Amino acid sequence: MADLNVSLSFFFATFALCEAARRASKALLPVGAYEGFAREVVGAVQLGACCLEMRTLVELGPWAGGFGPDLLLTLLFLLFLVHGATLDGALANPTVSLQEFLMAKVSLPDTLLKLAAQGLGMQAASTLTHLCWAWELSDLHLLQSLMAQSCSSALRTSVPHGALVEAACAFCFHLILLHLRHSPPAYRVPAVALLVTVTAYTAGPFTSAFFNPALAASVTFGCSGHTLLEYAQVYWLGPLTGMVLAVLLHQGRLPRLFQRNLFYSQKNKYRTPRGKPAPASGDTQTPAKGPVAGSLGAAVLRGRIPAERPCSV
Repeated sequence: MADLNVSLSFFFATFALCEAARRASKALLPVGAYEGFAREVVGAVQLGACCLEMRTLVELGPWAGGFGPDLLLTLLFLLFLVHGATLDGALANPTVSLQEFLMAKVSLPDTLLKLAAQGLGMQAASTLTHLCWAWELSDLHLLQSLMAQSCSSALRTSVPHGALVEAACAFCFHLILLHLRHSPPAYRVPAVALLVTVTAYTAGPFTSAFFNPALAASVTFGCSGHTLLEYAQVYWLGPLTGMVLAVLLHQGRLPRLFQRNLFYSQKNKYRTPRGKPAPASGDTQTPAKGPVAGSLGAAVLRGRIPAERPCSV
């Protein structure tokens, strides 16, 4: 139980420090610098540090601390609830940033800046978390510090199967994000947290269900067992493919690349008003008034009486 208390204290300290960094950077930096870079760095640090500590609980907790899967899944759900409530709009995921780029919501320079900020934040989270583990505040931290030099790979299946699993997780994740992007946070945050928990339970034994290229690079790319190219195929190409498929399914196109809908036929929402047929050219003439004139006009139209007669001398 003491190990769990230390991990909970680590989570609370991470949230508090990142929230203080967010408020300080928001007060000191211009709006563009905060939203485009600083917010992403702090969000990536918060997500990366919490995921590293959570991975320690998942890998070492069942046999070193006696933690059951129900406790771990509940803790994971609560963590992502807090993440959704405190990230202040930070994406902290390269595939989400690329999704916004493909949706034509942000420009290429802004996207590249966010990707750099997310990579920097994840690496900073890895460094700070390993420093905290070196303090050996709990038995789990002691074991993790000893195992850090020879970490085990998070990929526990073949490369094609791992890429398929990561692509499926990313597809579901991005499809839910697209479907709920206009929903209020009270509905969107619990739905995303529940989805992350379910995918972690389902795909965790195979790839740890990262579906976040920056997070996977900071956690498992340095571990032995697979080459860098194999890791890139699973944790970079897989989530990117799932994201593109989710955008195509939801939008029918990639707005950044295609203007025409590739899958769905678009109906015109404006209907042409139905009017009476236009009258014939002969009917546009104003008929003469009176019964005699009316009968003569009708006879002329029917061709019985010629319209013009030559004058007799």
